[in-house]
Amino acid sequence: MPMVEAASASGPQAPPIRLVIFDFDGTLSDSGDWFLSVIDQLARRFRFRTVAPDEVEMLRHRSSREVIDFLGISRWKMPLIARHLRKMVGLNAHQIELFPGTPDLLERLAETGVKIALVTSNSEANARKILGEEHAARIDFYACGSSLFGKAPKFRRVLKKMAIPAAAALAVGDETRDIDAAREVGMRAGSVLWGYASEAVLAALQPDALFREPQDILDYVAAQRG
Repeated sequence: MPMVEAASASGPQAPPIRLVIFDFDGTLSDSGDWFLSVIDQLARRFRFRTVAPDEVEMLRHRSSREVIDFLGISRWKMPLIARHLRKMVGLNAHQIELFPGTPDLLERLAETGVKIALVTSNSEANARKILGEEHAARIDFYACGSSLFGKAPKFRRVLKKMAIPAAAALAVGDETRDIDAAREVGMRAGSVLWGYASEAVLAALQPDALFREPQDILDYVAAQRG
């Protein structure tokens, strides 16, 4: 069962979950190894610090903001890096697979009647290519591409488009910034433990749930829907 922590958006008075908003890379897509294989190339092109093999694990225990600061990446460069990375993913999508259990998760979640959205700095075309036509069709709304203002505005865009209040939505991601953005908007926040950030750094932010496997997401949503 998912490890649930108390938070403002959940509890006995919280409305049933009607929408789950997923992050993509590190949450549904197992792109971590591929990203590590190209990070030195990105570092040279955009002039930020390279990552030594023995530093990878250390960075998993840092927040998203701390990782950016460690690498010495200026905030204004982030959209430029994201745009270039999207192009690289588009050329190498065949090397990136979904995490085991992702197809079944999307299928079974859709069967419950819960709406599914995807919020990612990756492109919709890349996400669809990696998901495959059948699984991509289960996503009700895509909010893709980089933003100087982070994920919170995209979350609000999804909620407005789908006419669902924040309190009835769950954001699922693998980084600390996913939790921060969900909290800013007023949604419940769930963190997967198979992605980038370590359990310790995610748990420190007290998300509503920590998910060890995809089945935990289904169990949590079912419990929150009564």
